[in-house]
Amino acid sequence: MTRKTEISRDCQGRMFRDNTGKSYLVTFILVAGLFFLWGFAHSILDVLNKHFQDVLVISKARSGLVQATMYGGYFLMALPAGQIIRKWGYRAGIVLGLLLYGTGALMFIPGERIMSFPFFLLCLFVIGCGLTCLETSANPYVTVLGDKRSSARRLNLAQSFNGLGWIAGPLAGGLLILGDDSDLSLPYAIIGTVVLILGIVFSKLPLPSMTDAESGAEAERPAEKRIWSVPTFRWGVPALFLYVAAQTGINSFFINYVKEYGGESISARTAALMLSFGGMGLFMAGRLAGSAVMGKISPRTLMTACSAGAMLCMTITVMSHGIAGIAALCLTYLFESIMFPTIFSMALTDVGDEGSKTASSFLIMSIVGGAIVPVPMGLIGEKSMSAGFIVPLACFAAVLSYSIAYRYLKNRN
Repeated sequence: MTRKTEISRDCQGRMFRDNTGKSYLVTFILVAGLFFLWGFAHSILDVLNKHFQDVLVISKARSGLVQATMYGGYFLMALPAGQIIRKWGYRAGIVLGLLLYGTGALMFIPGERIMSFPFFLLCLFVIGCGLTCLETSANPYVTVLGDKRSSARRLNLAQSFNGLGWIAGPLAGGLLILGDDSDLSLPYAIIGTVVLILGIVFSKLPLPSMTDAESGAEAERPAEKRIWSVPTFRWGVPALFLYVAAQTGINSFFINYVKEYGGESISARTAALMLSFGGMGLFMAGRLAGSAVMGKISPRTLMTACSAGAMLCMTITVMSHGIAGIAALCLTYLFESIMFPTIFSMALTDVGDEGSKTASSFLIMSIVGGAIVPVPMGLIGEKSMSAGFIVPLACFAAVLSYSIAYRYLKNRN
């Protein structure tokens, strides 16, 4: 047995164990379950986008405010969420996130009676603030629940649960929201109730404190200045911003693209199911495969290959209308699946334990990229939906540049 093989097996065996041998597998499973919840919340937006276009008779550009409002919550709430976590720990961030998420979801019940677009945007903003707390807590927490060398692989595995939520969102939305017998409040009423119950459970659940979770505010203040001197983090923030921008733009107008180029026989409900099982199914499969493959090849190498693949698929989507374009659009989900957790963990690798929560706050803030792209894509898409996908194509090119330059940036740390 070679030395490299021994190291690889040892790293796999300690994926959920720290240097003392303590296991965090149970904690990992509990926290990974939260990834499903925000995956569902994000993916059902893509159904709402089309639903509001039809029911409230609004333009594609205005419907882009659905994503912009929720992702705007990330920008406003990320730093306060980081301060809450630094002061009271990861559990406080998780509980607050669940309470805000559940409250925003249940607001859809009176919202269906009012049928006011601004009120729905308020509901989504509250949900967005809750998701910010959840992601700011759970993403960095997962990276420290075991051997540091396995952080990217562990986060990809947790994000597989997120992929399951991305499948469930369009599925529930397509069946319950789109169509003649639509019921907008039902999926939100169910998920809101479940989330609030989980908030109560997590408030009573003893989560183990990690070393960096114990760092005080005094240690974090100098760390906030230091993390921006780390090139892999400094350039990781815009890379994550642009990835989320690309992902959100693709999700927002997937249904529009399929209906426009798939023929009159494809309804909005059918397009939503294609998004669920086609796009999001490949997305989840990619996350599972990515977690397995990272045991053998480096995250940077995988990121480079997937970024190039996503660019190729976007090029076909823009240039080829019909079945080829739809197939390429679905295949994009396979390539983009590993990008968020991989960029996140790559950017955090060299910031140190004392700066991880502050760095995570800025990375979560970069998710505001999802608020920027849908509106210009909608404006371009008013004339030609395929032309709008030039925007995510450019974003993937920037992500590819980050993965190629990563080794050079790391040497400068």
